[in-house]
Amino acid sequence: MTESEVRKLLRQMKELDSQTAFRNFYNMTYNRLFRIAYYYVKQEEWSQEIVLDVFLKLWKQRSNLLDVRNIEDYCFILVKNASLNYLEKELKHTYIHPDSLPEPQEQSYSPEESLISEELFALYVKALDRLPERCREVFIRIREEKQSYAQVAEELGISTNTVDAQLQKAITRLKEMISRAEID
Repeated sequence: MTESEVRKLLRQMKELDSQTAFRNFYNMTYNRLFRIAYYYVKQEEWSQEIVLDVFLKLWKQRSNLLDVRNIEDYCFILVKNASLNYLEKELKHTYIHPDSLPEPQEQSYSPEESLISEELFALYVKALDRLPERCREVFIRIREEKQSYAQVAEELGISTNTVDAQLQKAITRLKEMISRAEID
């Protein structure tokens, strides 16, 4: 997804009230936003609900989206905040007996460490989205979904050597993109 493609879709959404442009924007960004929501809530159904709520909000704000300087970061923040709000609501509705809570760990993260962690995750998601489709698919299946090389090879109709090569290519490119982004 290039900045010019996104700007063109946002312009069409604003000026023409184009549902087709919005659908294209949705198709372009859904997977990335879903991964961000899933990172926070760790439940597929909740993540889907959160992302759909964010897209509803984006549709309602379509006339102002062209004013947003970085739509990618804006969407990331919307999903992050919606995920945290969703978790907070779920916690209020779920009673947990105090005896079932784990003992508190002494290790706690400072706000700075949390912010750095979130920024690195945002870089990771952006870099992952910029990988070639096959590399991204292999990487996600092996590293995030914990599938075996054989399982991925069978499902994608490729050899395990190709799976390994694609995974190594993905790892190398992710490292390069993330390290470049940290320098910039």
